[in-house]
Amino acid sequence: MKKTIAIMGAGPGLGLSIAKKFGANGFQVALISRNKEKLNTLVQELQALNIEAAAFPADVYNKEQVATAFDNIKKKYGFIDVLEFSPTSGNYPPTPASQVTEENAQDAFQALVVAAIRSVAQVLPEMLEKRSGALLFTTGLSSIYPMQMMGNVGIALSGLRNYALNLHADLAPQEIYVGHLALGVFIKPGTATDPGLIADVWYEMYMDKSKAEDTFPQGVTPATIIW
Repeated sequence: MKKTIAIMGAGPGLGLSIAKKFGANGFQVALISRNKEKLNTLVQELQALNIEAAAFPADVYNKEQVATAFDNIKKKYGFIDVLEFSPTSGNYPPTPASQVTEENAQDAFQALVVAAIRSVAQVLPEMLEKRSGALLFTTGLSSIYPMQMMGNVGIALSGLRNYALNLHADLAPQEIYVGHLALGVFIKPGTATDPGLIADVWYEMYMDKSKAEDTFPQGVTPATIIW
């Protein structure tokens, strides 16, 4: 029986590359984001590669839409083996620390931390029952290092990293893998920061299941971010 990966926040960059990598290794792919038309385009590209894929539109801010999307995934594909979480950072751009407001901080927290908790809740009970599964969280380097220009987003990403690492500690004894990958790059197709290379790292981490956390590239710091 084929395994299923659900990608929350799927887009034409990293999300599609992760879909291609896992799909090429026998996974069915469920794509989740708010834009149905864009999702359908991604599905067509995956199907052209003989990868079974389907679109499940949902807004991460909407609890009912997220629950409905996951219910529909389970109806179509059954057990969700892997959840990869990498939505956008919210409705506000990253702001310097001095420009953080209640509104832009809460928005980032809702889009990243609350949405992650909401998504995990849709798959974790079944994973615990089967003692099988994986939760993959993709963030940026400001989840690890304070970065002044990422004031509002960094607050949320550091919280998401904390959640992911604590989940790893909680769930490893239950044979559920939780991983966190922090990106220190500006993604550019066809270069050393091609999203396909990041997808390769994710698949290696998933197969190995030993690392709670890594960075891309390995050892990157704010001083060495690849723009």
